[in-house]
Amino acid sequence: MTAAQSVRTGLESLQRRVASGDVGSLPVILGLFLIWAVFTYLNPLFLSPLNLTNLMAQIAATGIVSVGIVLVLLLGEIDLSVGSVYGLGSAVMAVLSVQKGWAIAPAIAAGVLTGTVIGTFHGFFFTRFRIPSFVVTLAGLLTWYGAQLHVLGEKGTINLTDPTILQIANQFYPASVGWTLAVIVVAWLAADLFIVRRRRAAAGLPLGGWAGAIAKFVVYAGVIFGAMAVLAADRGVPLSLLILLAFIVGFDLILTRTRFGRHIFAVGGNAEAARRAGISVNGIRIAVFALCGTLAAFGGILGASRLEAVNYNSGTGDTLLNAIAAAVIGGTSLFGGRGTVWSALTGGLVIGSINNGLALLSAASDVKFMVTGGVLLAAVTIDAVARQGRQRAGV
Repeated sequence: MTAAQSVRTGLESLQRRVASGDVGSLPVILGLFLIWAVFTYLNPLFLSPLNLTNLMAQIAATGIVSVGIVLVLLLGEIDLSVGSVYGLGSAVMAVLSVQKGWAIAPAIAAGVLTGTVIGTFHGFFFTRFRIPSFVVTLAGLLTWYGAQLHVLGEKGTINLTDPTILQIANQFYPASVGWTLAVIVVAWLAADLFIVRRRRAAAGLPLGGWAGAIAKFVVYAGVIFGAMAVLAADRGVPLSLLILLAFIVGFDLILTRTRFGRHIFAVGGNAEAARRAGISVNGIRIAVFALCGTLAAFGGILGASRLEAVNYNSGTGDTLLNAIAAAVIGGTSLFGGRGTVWSALTGGLVIGSINNGLALLSAASDVKFMVTGGVLLAAVTIDAVARQGRQRAGV
């Protein structure tokens, strides 16, 4: 197949996917470019290395919470308690570390396990009593926020002073470390390209042209090296960003390369069919809610590290809104069975860019909420239209 034929085949494939509603991450990428263009026009400092580095650090905590939301949405469910679990997990860590004198490692572990236990409880209650996850986690939102207030006590604020916990969100690695990681990741992507094609050939599956695969690789490599150039021009690579990417890559591999991940998609696509295929539907649901609670608590600890304190407001405000909005705006379907963990990053960038850009413009909070709500509505509309397109196409 010639290069021209490969390009033509790729364009025809893209046209068929758009016609059937399978638009993938295209809308969010185009939306992100539009948002960046508007804010850069209104304030040229938006695309400065300093501001972009701050943006990456700002979305890390919410992005980790959003990874858990993506997993739950893939089941066709929702978890409204992540904001309260975010706050309670960080409160447990802070009390044990500052007031009880625990070493920071077991204090962090206790905070994270608090989220695991809560998520497991939600999953069990949801599967055992057939109560909608919306109701179970809404009750959890109220209950665990009350628990957070109780744990923090009358003082209400605990300042964090341990260098280890403060470094989680405030540590920056030099550019040399970032460039090394970038080269390793690009080399891994190149190797994975050949491995995937070889496995598809061995399985007798269509390979597609080289032009499309190489073009995709070049785009990915350009994004990675471009992002690294921006970070290198400022303070270097934030540890919080590396943690977020580690969670995203790890859970992406779990979803796409393991039986557990395939079972999540199966349950979200058709729970009854999955049950008849021998999949433990209840077990998958409990495990996913446990993971969501775990990630919410870890996100809370990362957020506490960035603010260097835990208080009554930790996990409140727009934490829940941003976590869910990032997953949905990033392209994860509200109807279950479709999505990717990378939605947490792309959607998080959209939400973070809106908040960051409006802050640079000194816009009021009411404008921020209205703009974010409008973007969320647009994302949900695209999801609904795409679902209708898939139904018409019989996908």
